[in-house]
Amino acid sequence: MGKKRIVKKTEKELLEEKEKVDQKLKKDISLKPLERVGRGRIYISSTYNNTIITLTDQLGNVLLWRSAGNIGFKGTKKGTSYAASRVAQAIAEICNRLKIKEVDVFVKGIGGGRDTALRTLSNQGLEIESIRDVTPIPHNGCRPRKPRRV
Repeated sequence: MGKKRIVKKTEKELLEEKEKVDQKLKKDISLKPLERVGRGRIYISSTYNNTIITLTDQLGNVLLWRSAGNIGFKGTKKGTSYAASRVAQAIAEICNRLKIKEVDVFVKGIGGGRDTALRTLSNQGLEIESIRDVTPIPHNGCRPRKPRRV
């Protein structure tokens, strides 16, 4: 088989990648003119591979969504907690632009970005009224696969 080749990036390449992510975050977002929404809902869907955060109004109509891939992370970096914090930071900036101060947060999934996204949202100045975990849990669901014979 041989040895696996590990590609190490130089500091210059890492800085360029970080600048790309920052440019995506600074990119101006065109929003439709909305009536003032004082309160909203934030849905955090965190998997092992990605973190998706959706901003809705009180009725559940989607205003905007962001994901780690949408911001500029690629491959395995999308599932990291750093990527989740950057996604949450982008959503918090949009909330400030829409004058949304109070939010209800719904967390779904088991990825590494769950807690980091919540912390980032609270640090950005949003008032989190409630946090609800809506991760689906099977109550004796599908029949498991048969055991493997070796």
